[in-house]
Parts: sequence; C-alpha cells; structure tokens
Amino acid sequence: MNQNSNKNKLIIYYPLMLAAMLVFGIYLGTFFSDDGTRSFLPTKSSSNADKITQIISFIDREYVDTVAKNQMIEKAIASILEDLDPHSYYISAEEMAAYTEPLEGNFEGIGVEFLIQNDTVRVVAALDGGPSQELGIQAGDRIVAVDDENIAGVGIRNDDVISRLKGEGGTIVNVDILRGDKTIPFEITRGTIPINSVATAQMLDNSVGYIKISRFARTTYGEFIESAQLLQEKGMQEMLVDLRGNGGGYLTAAVQIAEEFLQKGQLIVYTEGKASPKKSYYASKRGEYSEIPLAILIDQGSASASEILAGAVQDNDRGLIVGRRSFGKGLVQEHMSLPDNSALRLTVARYYTPSGRSIQKPYGEDIDYAGDYEHRFETGELVSADSISFIDSLEYVTPGGRIVYGGGGITPDVFVGLDTVGASEYLSILSYRGILNQFGFDYADAHRGELGEFENFLDFEKDFDFKSSIFDDFVKYAEDRGVSPDKEGIKSSKEVIELRIKAYIARNIWGNDGFYAIMNDDDKVINEALISISSTATL
Repeated sequence: MNQNSNKNKLIIYYPLMLAAMLVFGIYLGTFFSDDGTRSFLPTKSSSNADKITQIISFIDREYVDTVAKNQMIEKAIASILEDLDPHSYYISAEEMAAYTEPLEGNFEGIGVEFLIQNDTVRVVAALDGGPSQELGIQAGDRIVAVDDENIAGVGIRNDDVISRLKGEGGTIVNVDILRGDKTIPFEITRGTIPINSVATAQMLDNSVGYIKISRFARTTYGEFIESAQLLQEKGMQEMLVDLRGNGGGYLTAAVQIAEEFLQKGQLIVYTEGKASPKKSYYASKRGEYSEIPLAILIDQGSASASEILAGAVQDNDRGLIVGRRSFGKGLVQEHMSLPDNSALRLTVARYYTPSGRSIQKPYGEDIDYAGDYEHRFETGELVSADSISFIDSLEYVTPGGRIVYGGGGITPDVFVGLDTVGASEYLSILSYRGILNQFGFDYADAHRGELGEFENFLDFEKDFDFKSSIFDDFVKYAEDRGVSPDKEGIKSSKEVIELRIKAYIARNIWGNDGFYAIMNDDDKVINEALISISSTATL
C-alpha cells in the first residue's frame, strides 16, 4: 500500500522533477563543459530530461547572439505545466506579489484608489484605515508629483504610479496633491492596506440582506461575519449572497462560510486525486445562519471556491441557486514555492460537491477551454435555460429529491438569462473604453458640494434628478473622446446609460455601497431572487 502511494506521488510530481532536473542540469553542464567542443549535444543514451538540459546549454553557449537563459528555463517550465491542464501553471518571482496580494487580503502602500484621466492621476477614494485617509487625502485630489518628480502631463501609466506609491510598510513617500488651485505637500508613511473581499453589505428592503463577495481571501470569512451581523442588527430575515464574477480563491474561506449555513455534520465538499487521498470537509457546528431563507447568486464568472459554496448550499437543499451556470473549475492546486521566490501550482486533486459530482468542465485536446464563454453566447445558453448542455453531464439527486448536474459547473435552480434590454454597440463601446466611469467621476468631482447635501446614498438614489442636460453633456463628453453619437444606440440604451452614470457618481461619493444600491435596483437576477427566496424555507 505504501509502495503504491509512493509510486503515485512520483507520477504526479514527475513534471516538477523534470523541471528541477532541467535547471540543475543546465548549471551543472555549463560548469563542466569544454568551450571548444560540441560534446553537450544530445546522445542516443540521453534521457528526455537530459535532452532538454543539453539543448538549452548548447543554445546558451553557441548561439550567434546572447540569449536570456533564465527566461528560456522559465518558458520550458511553463510549457510543461500548460500541457497538463488549464489550471496548473508557473508563477515567476516578479509576478508573485500580484498573484498573492488579493488573496492575502492586504498590501503595503499609501492606500488610495486612483485612475488616470487627461494624463493626470486622480484619487477616486482614500481607502478606509489607510495612511492617506488618516492624513486627509480626499476623492478628487490630483497627485501631481511623487518624491519631487512631476507625474502630471507626462504620459504616466498605471504601473508607473503603482511602482512609485507602493512600498514596504514604514517607508516614506512625499506626494504633492493638487486640490482646486492649491498644491498641498503630504509626507506619507506607507502602511498595510486591507483589500476587502466583501464589496458591499446592505439591506435591499426591510427584511432582505444582500452581501456581495468579490473573492475568497484569508480575510473573507471575518468580513462576511461582520457584514452579516450588521445586517441582522438592521432587521435581516432573508439573505442574498452574490458570487457573480467571483473567480474563487482560498478553499478554507468558502468552507467556513458554507458552515454558517449548514447543520452540524453536513458535508460541505471533498477532494480526491490519484496521489491525494480523499479528504472531506464537514460542518463542525450548527451554523449561525442555518435557518435563514437563503439564495446564492452565480453566473458564468463564478468559479472554484464560489462553486464550492454554491454546491454545498444546493446539494444540502439549504437554499436556492439563482442566475446562470457557473464557470466549471473543480481542480485543486497545490502550491510549491521555489528558492528564487517563484512558484508552481500543480493540480493534484478534484473537488466534489456533497452529492458526489465533479463540476470541472471538460478540457483537453480539441476543446476550446478558453473560448467557453463565447461558446455559451453563440449557443444561446446565456439567455435561455433550454440551451444549457454539457459534454459530460451527469445527473445526481440531493437528499430533498432535487436533480443536480455535474461535469460543467453549478446549474442554477432558478435560471435568469443575460439582460439584453438596452444593449447596443454604442453602449458596448462606452463601457469598453470606461467613458461612463470617467464621466461619473468628473461629474462627482465638479459637484461635490451639491452632492454632499444628500444625507446618504439612499437619499441620492431616491431624490437625485438626472436632468436631460446631464445626458446631453455626456453625449458630448463621449464624442470628445472619440465615440460619435449613435441615434439608434442612444435610443436603445439611454435608460441604461443614465442608470450607470448615476451609479458611478454615487461610487465616487459613497463608494461601493452607493454604486451597488443603484445598480441593484434594475438587476434581473436580484429581482428574481427576491421573488424566489421565500421558497427556500421549505426546501
């Protein structure tokens, strides 16, 4: 039994061993080779790993121009992993911070959300608890210089701003802020900035609480509990958890939140692979919200940990899943850190929902895995439940007698098609170029005093008068930025454009709470969930 286990582990880790041998062999071969010979060409007795090592060494030593050997090695490792499955991959040392920060739940810097408009860095928001907020930096401020270097009107890019403002906690950066016509110098000590994974938590009416989770990070469970408790204090009796567009993250966070909805001993998820023994996750207690009527909102962008949470709720007949079929990622990656701070993430198991279904969608030769969204759009699946089809669909039955499907994501109990009302090419171009967001920011920036007269975003949502002159100004604003007026597009999309501009104005004054309060009013998935949620109590 132990021999078989060791054999299996050798098989599953063979690609990693190959990559390690490659790196070691290159340096060993370089050290011992004779500059005047071609003795490192592959021989008949060479193993495949030796061939790769010797070829790269040969190129490095004899190629007509200088080559970047380290980049060649990294490409070879990445190629090995890419051939295994869509979710095994290599992360270079330079990329590691960008991969880990959103999941760790924090980063170190000055704590501002910004955008670049008209070649100027504008502060969208000073993040709660960050150094900038504590110093009084405000939305609408312009950052014109960093450490005495002018960054306004010089074609600066997002990456350039980030590289100047982020840095190790405790270090100092000097920033010149233009506020109105006055330049104000700030000495900012960088600190740890939280990255919130709960985008908003608010009451949709007198009884329904709404929590939007954007990712599953180390801090997500704590954020969720804090948000749910706050909504309970406001009278929450039913709950919507929005996982649309949530690409996943840490398994632990999804399991912890699922546990809050279940009874003690109920299965949440299990993982199993050829070299990974079955590991089951059960609810260790009666969840704090195990009795509240519940709906989970998903779409084609909900993946991995989102599917674990949705699958646990659905398979235990705990609540309704509302929206569109989820992404279909049911592969478990093991993280392997390398000495140079790069890393490998290798698929070692699949995860299974309580009913025993794997939700991993098919992949491999002749399958356009990356083009799955386009395929769903072309077949009509995004607008009609009748068009849902799997290459490898399997039926399972929950304890309550509901039929659920494996082999291609989580299929919702209540399907809500993509909202195409108000769609037009004009709207698509405006959205793609970010012009709606830009106009919302500029309008908010120019009318902060007037908008500040609203007590909160709820009053703004109810009482703000979106005058026709504002829309006319927007059309001209878009035209000045290269988007010509389209009469048919304007006719089709006018109401949608007005709603989104209003939401972006609210975001720039009240943050995500204001944005979602307005966008949720016209959200088909939320409206359908509100109609359906009362039935969850009897599932």
